[in-house]
Amino acid sequence: MKRSTRRRLTQGVLYAIFAAVVLLVLLSIDWGRIQPYFFNVDVARDAFPGILTIAAKNTVVYTAIAFVGGMLFGLALALMKLSPVLPYRWLATAYIELFRGLPALLVIFGFAFAVPIAFSWQAPGGSVGAGLIGLIVVSAAYIAETIRAGIEAVPKGQVEAARSLGMNPAWTMITVVLPQAFRIITPPLTNELVILIKDTSLLFIAGMAIGDRELTTFARDSLTNSANATPLVVAALLYLVITLPLTQLVAKLERHNKRGR
Repeated sequence: MKRSTRRRLTQGVLYAIFAAVVLLVLLSIDWGRIQPYFFNVDVARDAFPGILTIAAKNTVVYTAIAFVGGMLFGLALALMKLSPVLPYRWLATAYIELFRGLPALLVIFGFAFAVPIAFSWQAPGGSVGAGLIGLIVVSAAYIAETIRAGIEAVPKGQVEAARSLGMNPAWTMITVVLPQAFRIITPPLTNELVILIKDTSLLFIAGMAIGDRELTTFARDSLTNSANATPLVVAALLYLVITLPLTQLVAKLERHNKRGR
């Protein structure tokens, strides 16, 4: 038997095993029992249009705010960590290690409750604004390390060539290094965006008004009111609608970068 034929047969057997396992799982589910509690059409209909016009919209808005804020703060931290000034490096390293080591839920809770009490300060946007600041603080720590890795991945020859043309270090970083670094780190940054979409569900700990609810909080409140889990299933599907195109974009960008190399 030829090697190619043996490979095709092996793949066919593996596909058949996979299909059999999936079919077995589907047949073992008691659909008649699970449908009223998780796939109730009437309960799902009651969640609309609010789950789209309020919850999904807020999820996208909160994600955009946290990502832009985390990107700007993370860029500053990355440059500080690469700075020749030792105290800047120490400060950036301590910050990154601290907030990458703490659960995001605890950080959001701290900014929503502990910080206002300790400093007699109210965040813009109330409790949601405080929660978003906490989310920005955490995301900045992860984004900073991603940007730092991208900057260090730019070939040193690019910097030397720019300096030989008379560019100062700041202008070299802005016009030569950062554009190449961001091209390299676009896939991991998109992954961070997907993580932030899901992490907006942690904002519930800060407390939310009805019009401020994101997908998870909206679905949880609907579950309480209807005593039915269908709103959670609807929210899960909407998360997939938002995140799947981004994950596909990441895969496409990774393939593009591999071809470029």
